[in-house]
Amino acid sequence: MATQGTRRHDDQTVETAPPDQRPAPADGLLVGEESDVKPALSVVMPTLNEEEGIAECIERITNGIEAFGITTEILISDSSTDRTPEIAREMGARVVEPDKGGYGYAYRYAFKRTRGDYIAIGDADTTYDFEDLPRLLEPVVHGDADMVMGSRLEGEIKPGAMPKLHQYVGNPLLTKFLNVFYGAGVSDAHSGFRVMSKEALETLDCTTTGMEFASEMIMEAGAKDLTIEEVPITYHEREGEATLESFRDGWRHVRFMLENAPGYLFSVPAVLTLALGLLTMGLSLTGVEVSGVTFGSYTMIAGSLFTIASYQLGSLAIFSAVAGNPIRKPQDPITEWVLENFKLEHGATLGVVIFAAGTLHTGYLAYTWVTSGFTQLPVIATNLVAFTALVLGLQTIFYSFFLSIIASNE
Repeated sequence: MATQGTRRHDDQTVETAPPDQRPAPADGLLVGEESDVKPALSVVMPTLNEEEGIAECIERITNGIEAFGITTEILISDSSTDRTPEIAREMGARVVEPDKGGYGYAYRYAFKRTRGDYIAIGDADTTYDFEDLPRLLEPVVHGDADMVMGSRLEGEIKPGAMPKLHQYVGNPLLTKFLNVFYGAGVSDAHSGFRVMSKEALETLDCTTTGMEFASEMIMEAGAKDLTIEEVPITYHEREGEATLESFRDGWRHVRFMLENAPGYLFSVPAVLTLALGLLTMGLSLTGVEVSGVTFGSYTMIAGSLFTIASYQLGSLAIFSAVAGNPIRKPQDPITEWVLENFKLEHGATLGVVIFAAGTLHTGYLAYTWVTSGFTQLPVIATNLVAFTALVLGLQTIFYSFFLSIIASNE
C-alpha cells in the first residue's frame, strides 16, 4: 500500500496521498488510456522502480498542464518490479512495457506510441519540477523553437541533487564536446527535461538504447540544424535509488560522440600529425640547427613515422564516412574531395607513381650497395624519404581498392 508522505520543492510542500484520497486530475485535460480525445501533448517518462517519486511527478504534470491549458497524455515506459506502474495507472497515466531494456530504448519504444503534437520528456525521480512545463512548452507551441531544454547549469542545483564531479566536470565537459563537434550551442546538454514538436522528433534518427540516448538526441538535432532553446530550471534531489554509473555512462557518451564525428576523431589528428611530419622531414633535409637541435637522419625517421601515421588516420576518416553512417560526417576539404571525386583508377595510379618513385631511389641504393662489395652505406635523409614513398605508395594502391569495395557495398 502507498502511504501518505510529504516532499518539498522550492519551499513548497506537496502532499502525496494514497490513490483513493488523491484529487482527480485536471478535468478534461489529462487524457486517459480509454479516451477518444486526441491529446495535444504527450509527456513521456521512463521508469525503473520509481514508486517513491512517480506520484509527485504526475501530480506536478497535472498542475503544469492545468496552468497551460493543454490536453495531455502521460505515457510511462516502465520496466519496474515495484508498484510504479500501478500507481501511475491509478493516477490516469498510460503504461507501456518495453520488450527490451535500456534507458534509450524505453524512450524510443514510448515515442512510437505517443499521440500528441508535442512531446515532453523527463525522469520520474522528482529531480525535475514538471510544473515548469509551461515555460518549456511555450516556445515550441509558438513555433520559436524545435526543442526546448531545461538548463540545470544555468539555473539552480539544490544541495545534494547532483554530485560535484558531474556539476563541475562531467556535464560541462560533455556539453563542450557536443557544442564543438555538433554545433548544439547549449549550456546543459544532458538535462533530461525537454519539450519538442512531434515533427522535430520524427526528424531525429536515434538508434541507441542506453544512457547515451540523451547525447544522441542533441547530436542529431545539431546535425540537422534544429532550433534549440534553453530555459533555466531548478534541479532537485531525487527520490529513490540512483541508477546512473558515473564513469561507465560518461564513457559511453564520449565514445558515442567520437564514433559519430570521425572528422574530429581522425581528420583533425591526421592534419596535425601530417604538419608535424612534413615540417620535421623538411628541416631534416636541410640539416639546420634549431634551438641546439640538429635535424638530420634520426629526426628524418621521426618525421617519416609521423607522416605515415597521418596518412593512416586520414584514410580512417574517409573509410568511416563511407562504410558507416556517422551523424557528423568529416568536413575537411581533402575528405570531401575524395568522397565526391574518388575513382579506383585515379587512386591506384597515384599509388603506383609514388611507389615507383620510391622504388627507383631504393633500387639505386641497392645497386650502390652491391657494386661496393656490400659495404655499409650511410643512412642519409633522402634515403628515408624514398622509403617513406614506398610505404605511402603501397598503402595508396591497396587503400584505393578497399575504398572501392566498401563504396560499392553501400
